[in-house]
This record gives sequence, C-alpha cells and structure tokens, in this order.
Amino acid sequence: MFRSVQITIFIFFVITTLLIITLFFILQEAVSLPYLIGFILFLVIIAGVAIAKLSIEPLREHFHQLEHFSKEILHELNLPINTIMTNTSMLKKNIEDERSLKRFSRIEAACGMLQERYKELDYLIKKQMQHEQIEQFDVAELVQERLKLLKPLYSSAVFREDLEAISVNIDKIGLAKVIDNIVDNGVKYSPQKAEIVIVSRDKKLTISDKGQGMDEVELFQIFDRYYQSNENALGFGIGLGLVKNYCDRYKIKLHVNSKKGEGTTMQLDFSGVV
Repeated sequence: MFRSVQITIFIFFVITTLLIITLFFILQEAVSLPYLIGFILFLVIIAGVAIAKLSIEPLREHFHQLEHFSKEILHELNLPINTIMTNTSMLKKNIEDERSLKRFSRIEAACGMLQERYKELDYLIKKQMQHEQIEQFDVAELVQERLKLLKPLYSSAVFREDLEAISVNIDKIGLAKVIDNIVDNGVKYSPQKAEIVIVSRDKKLTISDKGQGMDEVELFQIFDRYYQSNENALGFGIGLGLVKNYCDRYKIKLHVNSKKGEGTTMQLDFSGVV
C-alpha cells in the first residue's frame, strides 16, 4: 500500500513541478516580475497543501483502521479472561485437595496477569490518543496492590517492604506498569530464590534485588529498546525502555545502581513531580 502511495506522490510532484515551470516561462513575458513571483508562490503553496494531503490521508486511514482493530481485539480478549476467572473460582470452591488448590491458584494468578496485560494494551492505545488518566493516589498503596498480584506469580521469591505514603498526581496505570517491570527484572535476573526489597520514603521509591547485577557497559545500554543483558532470559527487552520513557514524561528522576554479582537498585524520585 505504502509503495503505491509513494509512487503516486512522486508522479504528482513531478507533474506539478513541470506545470509550474511551464507557467513561469509562459507568463515571464506577459506579467511583471513581482506579480509573477507572487503567482508562482501561490501555486507552490497550493501544490504543497495538495501533496501533504495526498501523503497524510492514507496514513490517517491506516491508523484509524489499526485503532479500530486493536479495540476489537481488546474486547474479544476481555470475555474469555473473565470467563476463565469466574469458572475457576466456582470450581475451586468444590476442591479440598491441597495440590489441586495450588494449581487453581496458579491459574487464577495467570488470569490476573492476563487481565493486567489487557489493561496495559488499553493504556497504550489511550496513550497514543493522548487520553492518559491523571489522578491523585498513594504510591505505597499502589505498590501493595501490585504485590498482591505479583507474589503468587513469583512464589519462590522473598519480598521485603518498608512503605511510607507518597502522594502523587500522575498516570496510575503507567506507574503500575513501571513497578511490574522493575520487580519482574529483579526476579528474572536473580538466583532461584530471589530477594526483592521495596522501600518508599522521602518522596522516593526504591526497588532492590540481590541478583546478578550489571557492569558499567551494561548500565549504559539497559534503557535501549530490545536490549537484554542475558539473552537466555524470557522477554523482549523493552520493559526498561518503557520505564525510562514514563519517568521522563512525568519528570520522575530515575537512578540505577548496580554491581556485578551483587544486585541492582532502581530508585524513582518523585520530588520533581508537579
């Protein structure tokens, strides 16, 4: 589609240019120079507007189609997720075997994560449309909410929290995504029994792990899209890039300290948030 658009625009540009040059030579003898220059400028402006419209319209149509398609997919995803959650809860009530209960709990936790991914997709679409929801909330309460979801998923990890209230007025769903990404990296790049320490104090949220850590070279690259310090780890290497973009957008100072073999600490400083 885009190739045909490019060819059409190129042909239109060439024809328009040739017409303007031809008119210039025809009118050069009959019209005085100031009027001729004004007329040529007028034609150039009209041609520019026409070319711009010809270029943008197919892209705008493609964007609207993609947006409509994304919304339809989100709607279709929501129904099966809710169905699985509802039926799992009903079946769980009739089971007493501890092993089976644990399996059902894992299914519920996985469905909960799918619901979160659904919200993230919805958030990203709204973000593209500049419809982010800014609200007042407590960062410490948000951390506790996220940990209720994350702890069942990372059952082998140990979480230690020391949380004091931090009131902010920013995009809550985006910050939840940031917290999830940092915790996920902490667990992913730690030994089998990961230890995650989360502290909120003095307008700062600090998340630390005792994992493999990073050297100076890796620290320079961690926010690059698709970068992964460990290629065998699950994921696509886009999480920390999204973290950095979110922090830059809301003027949150992001500090990273890491040492190879000793772990990583990421700190979000909200003191500059309006």
